[in-house]
Amino acid sequence: MRYSKEHKQETHARIVRKAATRLREKGAHGIGVADLMKDAGLTHGGFYAHFDSREALVIEAFNYAMDRATERWRKVTADVAPEKRLATVVDGYLTAAHRDDPGQGCAVPSLGAEIARESPKTRKAFALKLEQMIDMIADQIVDVPRKAARKQAMGVLATMMGTIVMSRIAGTGELSDEILGAGREAVLGRAAPAAKAPAKKKVN
Repeated sequence: MRYSKEHKQETHARIVRKAATRLREKGAHGIGVADLMKDAGLTHGGFYAHFDSREALVIEAFNYAMDRATERWRKVTADVAPEKRLATVVDGYLTAAHRDDPGQGCAVPSLGAEIARESPKTRKAFALKLEQMIDMIADQIVDVPRKAARKQAMGVLATMMGTIVMSRIAGTGELSDEILGAGREAVLGRAAPAAKAPAKKKVN
């Protein structure tokens, strides 16, 4: 059966989405091509109709996951005052929800250590996306020369990502929550965003 170009593109995109999730959950070497294709509802034999190699899929899945992170950051800061944008990104990143759901979270804490041992081609692709993340964070740092903002953005990202790694190692208990708070405080100077007071009920 011959499929349309649009069908092939949709199938390709589905494989990449599924792979991006599974790679963040299981690691770059924690799942094989057969399992990735099965997750996408396809047979192992159809893999090479979409990708030249497993490495090609891994690179595309990494790129997809990292692009989704920067897109989320742009979305959450779109309607926020410039001076509050960095805090908005950090508060949204250093959360228990992000810690507990690596499959839908940032790819760097989940895969960074593995990428360092991958091929030069894979490392280069990952580094390019990491640099785009750095630039995006630098854009949120106001009233600072660009070179200084970029350097600060590197420190912010290193702290955020390292905090997520440590909090996942610690599990989901009090220590893990303390690590999240410490990371937030290291970047923003405060441990947690202020909680909103509950609305008062009207008395008739």
